Amino acid sequence: MKLEMKDTPGQLVTALKPISEAGGNIIAIVHQRDATSTSDTIDVQVVLELAEKRLGPLIEDLKQHGVRVQRIGKERLIHRRDFIIIGHIVHTDLSDTVDQIDRTGFSEVSEIQMVMPGIHEPSTARITIKATHADDMQRAVEILRRIAVHKDILVIEPVEEVL
Repeated sequence: MKLEMKDTPGQLVTALKPISEAGGNIIAIVHQRDATSTSDTIDVQVVLELAEKRLGPLIEDLKQHGVRVQRIGKERLIHRRDFIIIGHIVHTDLSDTVDQIDRTGFSEVSEIQMVMPGIHEPSTARITIKATHADDMQRAVEILRRIAVHKDILVIEPVEEVL
């Protein structure tokens, strides 16, 4: 969300409180004040997770608090899958592996958590891929599998979350 609010102390809290009360999970806030600006308002970008059904009431609540919603965007990459990869991940150029998935335009590697037990030992990583659609996710998985064969990396898929 891109928000416009008065450039006065406490206004950011005024905008964030309704988001929290609506059940929004705030991921990032971009708030950069321009000291040379003569405007009495400031723009703030908020990245958040929120159920779509709560969006309308949130916008109304923000308006009531004097915060104007300038723009709303939806996450483009909505399909997510986790994988475990095992092998000489770093030595076979991890950045190349990530780049091959990221440059597709329809998928990207969004997280990597890695354990490297020793310089000559295979590494283990949990890799998260996000994609725009289910079909695109399947294409991204095929790319990962092809890379794994070429680089002699084992792919264990998908990793299910244990609750």
